[in-house]
Amino acid sequence: MNIPSVFTRSALSLAILGSAPWALSQTNVVEEVVVTARKQSETLQDVPFSIAAMTEGKLTQSGATDLESMATNVAGISIQNLGPGQSQVSIRGISAGQIVRDQPGVKEQVGVYVDESVISMSLFTPDLDFYDINRVEVLRGPQGTLFGSGSLSGTVRYITNQPDFVETSGSVQLAAETVDEGSEGGSVKGHLNIPLSQTAAVRMVAYAQQYPGYIDAIQPDGSVKDDVNEGTRSGGRIALAFQPNDRVSIVPRVIFQSIDMDGFNREDDYNALANPYTTTRPNVSFGDYEQYTQLEESFEDDFLLVDLTANIDINDAMTLTSVTSYTDREVLVVRDASALNGSILGGSSGEPEAVYTLDAPLYDRTDATVITQELRLSGVNGPLQWVAGVFYSEVEREYSQVLDVAGYTALTGNPSAGVRAGEDELYFSEVPYELEQYAVFGELSYDLSERTMVVLGARFFDYEETRKLTFDGIYNTTVIDQPGEVSSDGVSPRIMLRHDINDDIMLNAQVSQGFRLGGINDPLNVPLCTPADAATFGGRDAFDDETLTNYEIGSKMTLFGGAGVLNASLFYSDIEDLQATVNAGTCSSRIVYNVPEAHSQGLEVELTVRPLSNFEFGVSASYVRAEIDSDVTSTDAGGVTSIVGGLREGNELPTAPKFELAATATYYFPVFDVWEGYLTASYQNVGARYTQIADQENGGQGVATLYPSMGGPLTQPTYTYDREQGGYQIVNLRLGASRDEWDVALFVRNATNERAELSLDLERGGNARVGQHVNQPRTVGLSARYRF
Repeated sequence: MNIPSVFTRSALSLAILGSAPWALSQTNVVEEVVVTARKQSETLQDVPFSIAAMTEGKLTQSGATDLESMATNVAGISIQNLGPGQSQVSIRGISAGQIVRDQPGVKEQVGVYVDESVISMSLFTPDLDFYDINRVEVLRGPQGTLFGSGSLSGTVRYITNQPDFVETSGSVQLAAETVDEGSEGGSVKGHLNIPLSQTAAVRMVAYAQQYPGYIDAIQPDGSVKDDVNEGTRSGGRIALAFQPNDRVSIVPRVIFQSIDMDGFNREDDYNALANPYTTTRPNVSFGDYEQYTQLEESFEDDFLLVDLTANIDINDAMTLTSVTSYTDREVLVVRDASALNGSILGGSSGEPEAVYTLDAPLYDRTDATVITQELRLSGVNGPLQWVAGVFYSEVEREYSQVLDVAGYTALTGNPSAGVRAGEDELYFSEVPYELEQYAVFGELSYDLSERTMVVLGARFFDYEETRKLTFDGIYNTTVIDQPGEVSSDGVSPRIMLRHDINDDIMLNAQVSQGFRLGGINDPLNVPLCTPADAATFGGRDAFDDETLTNYEIGSKMTLFGGAGVLNASLFYSDIEDLQATVNAGTCSSRIVYNVPEAHSQGLEVELTVRPLSNFEFGVSASYVRAEIDSDVTSTDAGGVTSIVGGLREGNELPTAPKFELAATATYYFPVFDVWEGYLTASYQNVGARYTQIADQENGGQGVATLYPSMGGPLTQPTYTYDREQGGYQIVNLRLGASRDEWDVALFVRNATNERAELSLDLERGGNARVGQHVNQPRTVGLSARYRF
């Protein structure tokens, strides 16, 4: 495939900058970035749709080490932080709400890839470290044609540095940090590249990180455990590259990571077992960064990816690419469900305090294996560039949940053992899934003239999902190995048009489609349901595919002879059968409904300017209006029709704000003549948003019903709280200096110590617990990197 001359210039400049970071200040030309968003190499400014890319240099300069910290510099992408390894990604405001741990059948709306291998998994998107990464690409809008299901609203791609056949090189980085009124953390990271011969090389990356804690947990005896959300992350990559001749390259690779957290970044506002409204139990009022727990919570995540990418140049105009991947994932979440369980035993059943205060750990286990195979041909024939391929994936995902309330049977005399549930296991479920998917895809780019190009693409897909469901325990209706099956097929097309007005201004337009596979709902916890809720939420065994059709126009401009770049996109996305999660009232269950119509529309603008050789700034902003366009209703036995779960026409889509802005500025200055100093400041403004669609009902006010049987008589019958998560502003600072192989920096994250509410966290609709996930307070640290 012909390589554009601009790629050669960019590669040369990046090579110079990579070996001498301080050289960046010697030019006032904005760095050109080469991406592979369309399965071919082209500059960011040549891609005919909205895309952002953060290079290794920019990631290092901003202090971004993972997906969440990267997203602070890119508008239009939102990350719900539920703790390391539990990120939920949304793009362009397209989201139906937070996906909860007990919804294994719900698929992701944003695809996440490491190079060519998909790694996204609804709630549990791996939180991989960015060390020794070449760039991160954020592809906005549906990418169903080339990336398939899960890329409904966009795709995020980690592009790693490949083994180098030329020279031995490496790096080591040390960092230490401390959190305001929290604990200390730090990391050690490194990489090593070794040429084994003229045709073989190996590149290795390793890292270990200690997460500081900042959440304090009040205990039943009134004592406090400090910084309970500490944890560790460790992992690495090993890639071998073989190039027996100029036409063949083979890269087998292993990526692994382990996360072990002691708790969650949750702040409680109300807890049925600990609150200021009781008169017969210890009175507890929560401050910032405080929660109540009776037992230690934890999160463990072991991730393994083994893949092999082979490229064969069949001739000068055609390349065959094979991508084979195997993913193994084991996740264990241990949550303190004592408040949830207590609200059932004490609040609903009236059991005495000795029973409703029993420790109730809830064990959520997810074991998943994914096998994928993609085989594609790409080529260039004069004005025609094309790619065509086939894709296969097989997913086996086993999910289980056990609520273990030790001592329940002994204290109450009530038998609790079931067919599969053991004694004192009041809730038991096993849900093994198997999903098999086939796809055929292709995309053609044709130059109608020297300045006009048209792109046509489509993906044909066919999938089938099966499961066997086992529910048991006194909170369930016993179901043993109940089968379920859903299947679907369809086509996801795309057409794009690009026109260059001149060498500096490009216009683009597109109509594209993305899709998210449907799935199977879990049955209701009927023993906990009122008859009305059982009638409202029952009988919904499955939910359909979600589809999105995107209409977009945009422009990309190079300003001031290369000293500036201005990109803008205007889009409208029509969503059919939006998959919306609804809390099934008293049933303590979650059901996915299909909302017939919804939409998202908005504007994205990105500006990067280098007016002086030693000063650069960039602004990225988005404004999005995403709403439901149709009601979902239920009619009771008396003929009364009501809205289900807030699925009301005009309600906003949750998790993403209407307005986001990210701004970054870097100033370079000499230090002792031989060092280059730099000061980077970044600012992020995130608007208000809701966690779930239903949170907007009742004017956004939540009302929790307090249980008089739990610590009563109570001083008030209800607790009212605001469901809207307020907007916030975050400022990060980085002061550093570089010389030859060295880079040393002092950094301050969240310099203004802003307390940001990231998402609402409720148990039993708020009746058991009301809280929210919160961000990390002001963090001060020092990092040093040595390259050789």
